[in-house]
Amino acid sequence: MSPTHPNGLSAAQVESFITDGFVRLDDAFSRADAERCTDALWTRTGLSPDRPEDWTAPVIRVGFQSAPPFVAVANTARLHRAYDQLAGAGRWIRPAGLGTIPIRFPSDSAPGDDGWHIDVSFGTDHPDFMQWRANVTSRDRALLMLFLLSDVGAEDAPTRIRKGSHHQIARDLLPHGEAGATLAQLSADGYRSTENCETVLATGPAGTVYLCHPFLVHAAQAHRGRNPRFMAQPALLPTGPFDPALPPSPVQIAIRRACGLA
Repeated sequence: MSPTHPNGLSAAQVESFITDGFVRLDDAFSRADAERCTDALWTRTGLSPDRPEDWTAPVIRVGFQSAPPFVAVANTARLHRAYDQLAGAGRWIRPAGLGTIPIRFPSDSAPGDDGWHIDVSFGTDHPDFMQWRANVTSRDRALLMLFLLSDVGAEDAPTRIRKGSHHQIARDLLPHGEAGATLAQLSADGYRSTENCETVLATGPAGTVYLCHPFLVHAAQAHRGRNPRFMAQPALLPTGPFDPALPPSPVQIAIRRACGLA
């Protein structure tokens, strides 16, 4: 992967995002801010890094966090520049914090949430989450983001990514038009159409962010390492619906290429 441009992403990284469906941004925020976040999360869970005997669940999910360290992590100058480059300048809402935050612990138990999926983005008022929806214009989601708040190695339950899978999902969504498809429809065959995609692990030191296309197929996995993994997976929200009068962003260019429109 080419080096990161001082003011954001290089042209090669933007093209890689369009092709692969994600880009890794190193040093997106400071280790000190990451540690402030993990300290707050330890307090929130009532657990301690010094008492591993209390880590009895394979995963604990913490909801949206809007305390100052979380706001700082989501809003560095480097990230804002990358948001502009991928989602379009002026087309995204400044994050008010981070969430959801799955904390994964070393465990021999299956986590129970490790199936392949995309993050659907609207219709979330329906009581059955399998009826939540996504559509081909990626309504209500500009980016999927993975914020590594702790060091994450290959054994530390890194998120699995199906490289390039966003192209197939765009093609799958196209026939459903503006109404989109439900999570139940999209997952009916276990995302078989993307099973030949290369699997990439979202590893890296604390301060790394993976900026992902909203249609990227990804999955959790069991933690086989030693230290708990702290990661936030917020959406970057758009300011409004897709506007065909504006130049297409890299998110939209990827969709158009997948559907044979560019």
